Amino acid sequence: MRSDRLLAMLLLLQTHGRLPAPEIARRLEVSTRTVQRDVEALSSAGVPVYCERGRLGGVALLEGYRTDVTGMTDDELRALVALGTSADGGALGPALASASRKLLAALPDARRDDVDRARRRLLVEHQGWRRAPEDLPALPALDAALVADERVRLHYATGDAEVATWRTVDPYGLVSKAGTWYLVAAHRGRPKMYRVSRVRDVERTGTPARRPDDRDLAEVWGELRDRLQEPTDEVEVRLLVDPAWAPTLRRVPLAVLAGPWRQEGAAPDGRELLVAPFRSVIAARAGLLGYGEAVEVLEPAALRAEIAAAAARVVAMYAGFPSAEAPSRAGPGRAG
Repeated sequence: MRSDRLLAMLLLLQTHGRLPAPEIARRLEVSTRTVQRDVEALSSAGVPVYCERGRLGGVALLEGYRTDVTGMTDDELRALVALGTSADGGALGPALASASRKLLAALPDARRDDVDRARRRLLVEHQGWRRAPEDLPALPALDAALVADERVRLHYATGDAEVATWRTVDPYGLVSKAGTWYLVAAHRGRPKMYRVSRVRDVERTGTPARRPDDRDLAEVWGELRDRLQEPTDEVEVRLLVDPAWAPTLRRVPLAVLAGPWRQEGAAPDGRELLVAPFRSVIAARAGLLGYGEAVEVLEPAALRAEIAAAAARVVAMYAGFPSAEAPSRAGPGRAG
């Protein structure tokens, strides 16, 4: 639409002050003649824009002219303001909140009231249930290094290791996934992800980052994420479940599942026959053992043997303790 193009031209000139007409035409994907007509339209509307001839000429905006027009729709404004008022902005929270307040203050009164009202009806919280917020002392230093596009040295503890080691990396950027922050960076020419909460210290090198390729953060992150989510030892599990426990079982965390549950009938005793792919035998054992007699694994045989052996070790560990009356099998939250 022409109105969108006129606004885009105005914002370009507001940013650069002066641009050659062919450059504006290239950026807006129109002809130079169209740019000239649009300049006339802006001028007729009272915008102080004019053309200068000569080698250093071009389309110019009167110095010091500013407009409070952002070019954003109300939906876009609400999305940005909601991000700035999220419940868990973390280390970037104060900056987001400040930007949100400035954005609201820059809007015309007629739009500000509507956007602010919508903002107060929308809250974004990325933190999962029953998860403590991460301690992220290294996040500000990493963010500063990214702004400067610098190579950094990380004092990093892998997994639950107590001892951290130093490594030099070339950052692509930071990613927040479900409340957990990751640094995506190349180490020795290979892109990797580093959990920011495991970074003990950051040393900026002052030298430019030297990434192995020109891919952007989203593309590299997508590759690392997909690689991490690829099932390696996936196993399909068939089991019989007490009907009272079936709804709870279907809520087994997706971290141990490689796909959805499906029901394949019922046994003569009324138990449901469920099937689901787990990421590994170990993951299935960890996810199912706590259900006790409410779940009976039928296949694969290796998993059935694993659970039987684990159950035997638990019984042996508690042997000699006074026995107690067995709890009801009525299911979670139901009386026996």
